[in-house]
Amino acid sequence: MQVYDLIIIGAGPAGITASVYSARKKLDFLVISLDIGGQAAWSGDIQNYTGYQFISGPDLAQKFQEHMLKYDTALRENEEVLELKKSGDIFLVKTNKADYQSRSVIIASGKKSRELGVSGEKEFKNRGLTYCATCDGPLFGAKTVAVIGGGNSALDAVLQLVKIARQVYIINNTPSLGGDAVMRQKVEAAANVSVFNNSQVVSVTGNKFVDAIKIKDNAGVRELAVQGVFVEIGLIPNSAFVVGVEKNNQGEIMVNSRNETNIPGAFAAGDVTDVSEKQIIIAAGEGSKAALSASKYLARNRFNR
Repeated sequence: MQVYDLIIIGAGPAGITASVYSARKKLDFLVISLDIGGQAAWSGDIQNYTGYQFISGPDLAQKFQEHMLKYDTALRENEEVLELKKSGDIFLVKTNKADYQSRSVIIASGKKSRELGVSGEKEFKNRGLTYCATCDGPLFGAKTVAVIGGGNSALDAVLQLVKIARQVYIINNTPSLGGDAVMRQKVEAAANVSVFNNSQVVSVTGNKFVDAIKIKDNAGVRELAVQGVFVEIGLIPNSAFVVGVEKNNQGEIMVNSRNETNIPGAFAAGDVTDVSEKQIIIAAGEGSKAALSASKYLARNRFNR
């Protein structure tokens, strides 16, 4: 079996940037990912990525991909990593399709959407209930929808949906909306948005598709007629497949300033780590650092060819 210098797990902003730096270092590496672009591809309007005063998430993800593939990067797309562990000096990567080996790894697997955990959520997933406004928002033209959450991801979803839906309800379980002030002001100024603070979703109901949600607030339980539900209550790290690395109580992989984990040769970058801020530009920067650290590790251990 081929032993790569490096395997990069994930192809979001961190993983793609790591691949570009690894290619420029002439490493023999492989990228394994379920998709290309990660959470960047789900974002709506991006106005804080240096060099672009405005760009959509899918467009930025496309530019990331074009940059990565410029180097003829070896890529295994639509492949899920099931287990990563170290045996001796070699890392063993098991996916749903094959097994791989490498002398170092960069874990850039990002995060996934947190679920509500209420009645009807699983039954109506992809039947009116979704976790991606960018992907599915256009399906809800002139309909009434609910966005669950009150942070930046929820506000981003609302700002996409106000241009599409007839009415947008925000179900927020805190006393007031959070997120960036600029985004919050735009949401609050939208004529077709209604905010329900201090409210929690009790259930999602319908027949073949979603037709209502029940929410609970200080006044009791009420029902809102909706044809779409967008769950935006946060993310959890994709780190369960990693064996032996140190994680915090949220499941994030703990790294130092050089993106090193507690296991020599294992590096991590982006939203899967305990880096304090989760931003596209920060994930990209962390990916570059991880690749440079991996290159130095390989050189120190005389692994590089």
